[in-house]
Amino acid sequence: MNRTLLTELSLLAVALIWALNFSVVKFSLVEIDPMSFNAFRFLLATLFMYFVLLRSGQKLVIHKGDWLKIIGLGLLGNLVYQSLFIVGINFTFAANAAVMLGTIPVWIAVVGRVFFGQELNWFTIAGVGAAFFGIFLIMEGSETGITLSSENIVGDLIILAAAFVFGLYTLFTKRMLGRYTPIQFTMLMMLTGGVALILAGLPWIVRLDFASVSAAAWGGTLYSGLLSIGMAYIIWNYGVSQVGPVRTATFQNLVPVLGLVFGVVLLKEPLLLWQYVGAAFIIAGIVLARTKPKPKIKTA
Repeated sequence: MNRTLLTELSLLAVALIWALNFSVVKFSLVEIDPMSFNAFRFLLATLFMYFVLLRSGQKLVIHKGDWLKIIGLGLLGNLVYQSLFIVGINFTFAANAAVMLGTIPVWIAVVGRVFFGQELNWFTIAGVGAAFFGIFLIMEGSETGITLSSENIVGDLIILAAAFVFGLYTLFTKRMLGRYTPIQFTMLMMLTGGVALILAGLPWIVRLDFASVSAAAWGGTLYSGLLSIGMAYIIWNYGVSQVGPVRTATFQNLVPVLGLVFGVVLLKEPLLLWQYVGAAFIIAGIVLARTKPKPKIKTA
């Protein structure tokens, strides 16, 4: 088996891990409250990344003048984003969460245009429009329609807020990655936002009835912490280095699709027709937003 094929199979495995994570988290939250669950999985992820850092032989150094930026990014990308994600998925379907969170590339395009003046091509503009129309269809197509009295709608809105925050985090992160390796940067994020999540979860952890939590729910915590946050990230970055960001992004497009399928099949989530149509629009929008037009060939 050649290296390229092995890398692509690894990226497919990561897409499956991330897509299944929505259903795993939703299942585990039945027995573990969101704040405790976040704390447990980030404790595992932080320990795992520290082990990876030691094995890599890299040193954890913060460059002069980066302290406030590192702390701010860690709090934004972990404490704020992960808190919104875990609370949002607690209220809505795993299938909805997978599709809504898949709009991160759309939010990156919107935030990049509004705050950083980045140019948008017609593919991106069409993708943004399709994604927002799909969001409207998913919310309007629910049994209650668009109303804040519906837990699913509230959860969808919180997940969208999480996607927006992660889009903002991604744009700021790009300015820092040139100064740190991916392993160093991830470890720094864990030591700021991750530790903040663990501390924020302590009041809930002391009230958690550990005896009532099943082995399956603890297994979900291990899966989400070690696989979805820890190992998958390393494989993903290796994939980017081997086959490039464009081909890697193709596999990321599978996450909302597979996340929707897992939510419906494994958790028996009752989505209605217009919600499926909305999901299709969002997925099409994600693909369009990631599409770059072919460069024009100059002729003499």
